[in-house]
Amino acid sequence: MRWSAAVENWHKIHYDAAFAFEHDKLPGLLISGSLKQQFIANLLKDWVGQSGWVWKMKFQFRAMNVVGETLSIWAKATGKRKLDAFGLIDLELGILNENGLESTPGVAVVALPFANGPAVPYPFPDLHRMKSDGSVSAPG
Repeated sequence: MRWSAAVENWHKIHYDAAFAFEHDKLPGLLISGSLKQQFIANLLKDWVGQSGWVWKMKFQFRAMNVVGETLSIWAKATGKRKLDAFGLIDLELGILNENGLESTPGVAVVALPFANGPAVPYPFPDLHRMKSDGSVSAPG
């Protein structure tokens, strides 16, 4: 309920058990999709730390999660790219419940500094305009 209130999602399927069961015939109160999104963002943010950046993330809501399930938010590296100033790590990610059901598969790209190198620059460079020497071309 607190999350639904914070994001002003007043749909009863997130906080009114009788409505969820009887009216919508759901297996229980649903965990908000935006809360699951936040779980993924927090995992990535904590993983890159203060010297890295979460550049991109995308995922799909493919199954419902209900209050009371034990959820595991996971990510694994699937590739890496070395730029001049920092590296990019490609990730596969998702949210699994205790029965192994993957409800929220996705991918992400994070930027990490090199070992003993400086933090990834702030503001984060527009990688679509980044030149091979690490500089960024002017917009336009």
